[in-house]
Amino acid sequence: MSNTIHPAARIGAVALAVTDFDQAVRFYTHYLGMQEFPIESSVSWRTFGAGGRALARLTTATGAPLNPRLPGLFHMAILMPGRFELARTLYQLAESNYHLQGASDHGVSEALYLADPPGNGIEIYSDRPQSEWPRDEQGNIDMVTQALNLDRLLFELKGKVEPWKGIDPRTRIGHVHLQVNDIPAAERFYTHVIGLELQQRYGSQASFLSAGGYHHHVGINTWNSRGSTPAPDDAAGLRYFELLLPDAVALGEVTARIEAAELPMTQQDGGVLVKDPSGNGVLLLVEG
Repeated sequence: MSNTIHPAARIGAVALAVTDFDQAVRFYTHYLGMQEFPIESSVSWRTFGAGGRALARLTTATGAPLNPRLPGLFHMAILMPGRFELARTLYQLAESNYHLQGASDHGVSEALYLADPPGNGIEIYSDRPQSEWPRDEQGNIDMVTQALNLDRLLFELKGKVEPWKGIDPRTRIGHVHLQVNDIPAAERFYTHVIGLELQQRYGSQASFLSAGGYHHHVGINTWNSRGSTPAPDDAAGLRYFELLLPDAVALGEVTARIEAAELPMTQQDGGVLVKDPSGNGVLLLVEG
């Protein structure tokens, strides 16, 4: 059995419990341009995405509102197929007068930051070609955080702005960034149990992990949540994120490591749900 997750593993939809359901639905459909997937929606959950791919699942929170000091979602990162599509999304948000919280150049990618109305963090980004990713002297990925030139980004649209037709159908979730209460414990879980590979650390307060050499599929930090208790099960915020495996063999390898670590897991929605040491849910599924 391999101790490393299959290199084709990737992030699927992110499931959130929200306090103002109708307002959240309007954000994901009107401002981000996602479509609802009625066939995947139910009385409790509604699913939104693009190109037949689920990106966000929403349900109504029955407990406390979102607490930014507890473990949970720091942001879900929506990966655009290219720089033009990122610029078109920026243009649409500006036309809609939706507030951006920031914009950064990370060397490996260019990113816009905002939050949905309930307060869940959203990153919308596009990757640079892997050959251009900054690396240190040992060849390790060396992400940075610098100001993103929005005017230069919008120049991608010169003479090409067409009516908004919603989010590009090739869009997917590129990564999730989580708030955790302890970095070493979270690192052990995501490397030794899930099988991701550590790509980079930001001091002792943040780490970035991935499958297949990507810059990161999962980010973890303790900037707001160090030493805190897990969020209550019924509180608003992250319920789980999907980690998609290419086949049943790859899924079986991860579940075998979960069993070996004697961690509780449950069958849910055709997959296996496990929680990291901070209480963040990971739903393991076979893609397709």
